[in-house]
Amino acid sequence: MSLLAKLGVALPIVQAPMAGTSTPELAAAVCAAGALGSIAVGAVDAAGAQKMISDLRARTDRAFNVNLFTHAPAKADSAREAAWLAALAPEFERYGATPPTALREIYRSFVEDDAMLTVLLELAPAVVSFHFGLPDADRIAALKSNGCVLLSTATSLAEAEAARAAGIDAVVAQGWEAGGHRGVFDPAAPDDRLGTVALTRLLVQRSGLPVIAAGGIMDGAGIAAALDLGAVAAQLGTAFIACPESAADAAYRAALAGDAALHTTMTDAISGRPARCLANRFTAWGEANAGVTRAAYPIAYDAGKALNAAAKLKGEGGYGAQWAGQGAPLARAMPAGELVAVLAGEARAAGAQIAKS
Repeated sequence: MSLLAKLGVALPIVQAPMAGTSTPELAAAVCAAGALGSIAVGAVDAAGAQKMISDLRARTDRAFNVNLFTHAPAKADSAREAAWLAALAPEFERYGATPPTALREIYRSFVEDDAMLTVLLELAPAVVSFHFGLPDADRIAALKSNGCVLLSTATSLAEAEAARAAGIDAVVAQGWEAGGHRGVFDPAAPDDRLGTVALTRLLVQRSGLPVIAAGGIMDGAGIAAALDLGAVAAQLGTAFIACPESAADAAYRAALAGDAALHTTMTDAISGRPARCLANRFTAWGEANAGVTRAAYPIAYDAGKALNAAAKLKGEGGYGAQWAGQGAPLARAMPAGELVAVLAGEARAAGAQIAKS
């Protein structure tokens, strides 16, 4: 039985789990339209995750995906963090604010969060996915024993092979074009920056796992192309940001609809880890200060969020984490369920054999 059939998902479309942007309302609308909706709980604690999963389950009886961050836990370094805050101080001063006196690790990695594991085992969502790496064998075994289908981001064949060896059920092939945080297991290692087409085909041919293509896919033609490459589905994130059900703020939506969408850039200035973002004041500052050592992820994000909050109080929205992929100019503002229907129709028109949901 295919991965989607096992989940009871009619359409080969996955709405990406975007932390801070995807919502239970968005995921439920996607599920109702016949695709796989997702929520991201990596940036909340166990209680927050329980609330989000319960909220989504109250809205749909269909399968959905719950995404977790599995990065190596941050190592605090007071000198490094003080230097990062000092570098950002002029930006805070620009908006009449002072930087935080210290930075904290704003969320925990799933690899050490036992409370989060307890919630997942109790609620047992149909799909659990990992970003930035893999949890240990015991966590994987526990989730699988509770019936969860497991997905993992892979940006290379080596990462996909590691996922297969660990017992992961399918991989999300995240091309360089993709918006949001780069899912590399080790951000300090060389990154081949494979594009979605090359990576998807490589993993289809060599990984031994079902592959979900992700990165720069915005319409049905892109979905059909991914299926032609052998992917079982396409994952779209940026395509859903403009939907009214997303949590994107007004500045984010305006930037996505404007010229910034034509100039996405990979930056580590906002969070301390590489992520593709709409070009804005923060990404420009990051480029101008490329030589400044960032605080560790997600400790650096504590400063980034504080700076964004200070700027927004003065009417400046250009310091937000406005994650978006290279297909951003193709974004369309419409309800999520309607968008899924349009995507499926476009994919069929492009030759994809997709059943009616």
